[in-house]
Amino acid sequence: MLWNIDLTLLDVGQVMRAAYAEAFEKVTGEPLVYLTSAAGRTDSEMFFEFCARNYVDLEPDNEVLGDFLAALETAFAARHDQLLAKGRVMPGAAASLAAVASFPDTVQTVVSGSTRANATAKLVAFGLDTHLNLAVGGFGSVNYPKSSLIQSIRLHAAGEGGRVYAEEETVFITGSAPDVRAAMIGGAIPIAVLNGSTTEGQLREAGAQIVLPDLSDPRAVMTAVHQATAR
Repeated sequence: MLWNIDLTLLDVGQVMRAAYAEAFEKVTGEPLVYLTSAAGRTDSEMFFEFCARNYVDLEPDNEVLGDFLAALETAFAARHDQLLAKGRVMPGAAASLAAVASFPDTVQTVVSGSTRANATAKLVAFGLDTHLNLAVGGFGSVNYPKSSLIQSIRLHAAGEGGRVYAEEETVFITGSAPDVRAAMIGGAIPIAVLNGSTTEGQLREAGAQIVLPDLSDPRAVMTAVHQATAR
């Protein structure tokens, strides 16, 4: 069972944007004036687009990317006290995580565009890490798209429990159309939630057959997971 974090389980966008700006200027020497959409993107992908949109001429190599991700983790950690004040948990997120955890033989983790450290900090700040096995999660610490992270998670989960999880029993819950497409490519069944600005039509066009209004009804979430994996 895979969960997207931002705008699915919680929203700390205001804090994250400030951290992006600080880290970008520290590494490039230029202000981050033009942002890009974070939906379905990893921090690694976003950094190079930040450079392009802000006319920063940097060689797109792993060294400068590593510098940015390290600076981003430092900038985000420095704002840890702002998470609860400026962020929020999505309605029903904690209850839905607990409900899905009651399914037998189920491993819950995340597919996040954030680095492992930043994703963990977000979840821990709001107490959402309790039912998640973050050791097998997929994070933006590596320069791979989310579809590849989904494939990697199934391998790691098998190594942890000695059980191979097939594509038809791997579910990804998200509110992002790019994430839905990543699920289709990476071998997971998408369940979409209308937590963000993406419309139901956009989510269904991307490939989501199940769309929930939000996570406020844990029973509806459990039913959706059952329906998705019973096909």
